[in-house]
Amino acid sequence: MKVLVAVKRVIDYNVKIRVKPDHSDVDLTNVKMAMNPFCEIAVEEAVRLKEKGIASEVVVATVGPKAAQEQLRTALALGADRAIHVQTDERVESLGAAKALAKIVEEEQPELVVLGKQAIDTDNNQTGQMLAALTGRPQGTFASVVEAQDGKLLVTREIDGGLQTLELTLPAIVTADLRLNEPRYAKLPDIMKAKKKPLDVKTPEELGVDVASTLTLVKVEPPAERQGGVKVSSVDELVDKLKNEAKVIS
Repeated sequence: MKVLVAVKRVIDYNVKIRVKPDHSDVDLTNVKMAMNPFCEIAVEEAVRLKEKGIASEVVVATVGPKAAQEQLRTALALGADRAIHVQTDERVESLGAAKALAKIVEEEQPELVVLGKQAIDTDNNQTGQMLAALTGRPQGTFASVVEAQDGKLLVTREIDGGLQTLELTLPAIVTADLRLNEPRYAKLPDIMKAKKKPLDVKTPEELGVDVASTLTLVKVEPPAERQGGVKVSSVDELVDKLKNEAKVIS
């Protein structure tokens, strides 16, 4: 079984986000970039499927600028076999990424496509679902457990009422939740080996898709700073502040 994993380059989750002075976008100057954490989980799950003998090949793909090859090399160091980079300097939204990935799915014909459930920069939670719609494949989103049985996939997902298990007929699309696994760290020998693994570079034009965003970014604002809390000496004082200052009770 061939597994395709989509990854995304995002600002490292440890970095404090800065907004440009003109509020036109997020400031990326000298900012550390990394693989989206949910994508790391997706890569780990694909590699584990290969280690179990269920998957025969793990292919990673991304849509983004040339610098995104760094994240592809990271995925290769984690155990993926080869990489595909759809190179573009456009600001790519969910639908553009899904269209490019749909073309890669058409060319590669993987039995399973694994994505992170969302990216931590936009939090859209859309690409996996859009890819499933474009390819006509069944989908299991927010997967916390993935099991392969008799040519089918059992996907356990967390819902409001508890746990739900879906049975998917392959080929299928799965998006990874946080509880699916704990990603491994890339070892130095694997990082060195990753430099020699195949990385195929394509353009949206070669795939016959337009990935340019159709949305207009109007303004970016940092979140409001939290006000400091205060200690109260009694329940009566707490009720008074909630009623007269916070005005959350009447």
